[in-house]
Order: sequence, then C-alpha cells, then structure tokens
Amino acid sequence: MDNEDTPVLDFVKAVSDPDRLRIIGLLARGDATTRQLADQLGTPFRQVFNHLGLLEFAGIVHRSGELFSLDETALERLPMGQFPQPREKYIPARDLDANTRKVLTAYLNADGSLKHFPAQSSRQRIILDYLTAAFEPGRVYSEKEVNAILRRFHPDTATIRRALVEAALLAREADGSKYWRVESRE
Repeated sequence: MDNEDTPVLDFVKAVSDPDRLRIIGLLARGDATTRQLADQLGTPFRQVFNHLGLLEFAGIVHRSGELFSLDETALERLPMGQFPQPREKYIPARDLDANTRKVLTAYLNADGSLKHFPAQSSRQRIILDYLTAAFEPGRVYSEKEVNAILRRFHPDTATIRRALVEAALLAREADGSKYWRVESRE
C-alpha cells in the first residue's frame, strides 16, 4: 500500500463510526471541550476522548488547550483530492459511425465492459455487435465458454447470451450444448 493512501484510510476510519460523525456534527455548530461533547452525546468521557484523538490524528479536528474545533477545509479537501482527474472513458474506433461511437461511449466503461445493458433495441444491437467481436468465426463454444467470455463484459451472462441468440449473432444447438458466431450476410 502506498503512503499516499494513508491519509485517505485515516479519514475513512475516522468518519466510519456513528459516534465520531455525531462529534463532527456537534463541532460543526461550534468549538467544545471533551466534557461538553460527552455530556451532549450522553457518552462516557473516555470514549469521547478516544474518538477525538482519532479525529485529531486524521486532521479533521484541532485542539487548542481543552477546546476542540472542526477543520472544515480538511473535510472538503481530503475526499475531493481523491478525484482530481475526470474518469476515463471508453474510446471507440474512429472508423465507426457517429451514432455507434456515441452509444459505445455511453454504455461501456473504460475497460470495455458494460455499464449496463441498454433497453432500447437499436442501442442493444450496437452493443451486441460489439460483444460479438469477442467470438471467433467458425469456432464452436460450450455454454460455459460463452459465459466466461460474456462475464468479461457483464455479470448477467444469461440475458446477454439470450439477446445474442435472438439477434441471430450467435447460434446454438437446441439443447444449448454448442454455440457459434453467425457469419454476417453482408
């Protein structure tokens, strides 16, 4: 694990406890001592003291004498700093038409897997054509092999496998024991 991950892990640990979140909420209203926070929360002094220690270690609160204050900029800066760059997008081949490029960009993650399967049939067809490229023409696949290939793209292999067969992009034996890619008729 990276040293750069440590502040994030400290932050997540600090804010993952309901009592610490309540302490943060009270300090958002104003500075307070450990005793004041314990009284307001109805929580033992020692427990609040320990929570404040972790919050202070994570940089979420600061102590000045007996008084604790919330560092609101730390609450904003740390989580937002984890997403400084835009998310990567899937980049379709340049030789595809504009609509196909648009659909692929909308429905595929950067790694080429499906975000979700489209409901609209024209978009489904574009996604199914994309998925068909994962199957070699002339090769026969078992259902298990088909599922393994489709799982790289989406966990719901049954729905996608059925859609590929219904769109006549994959054919299968009646008993489902063999599948193969249908050669295009273009």
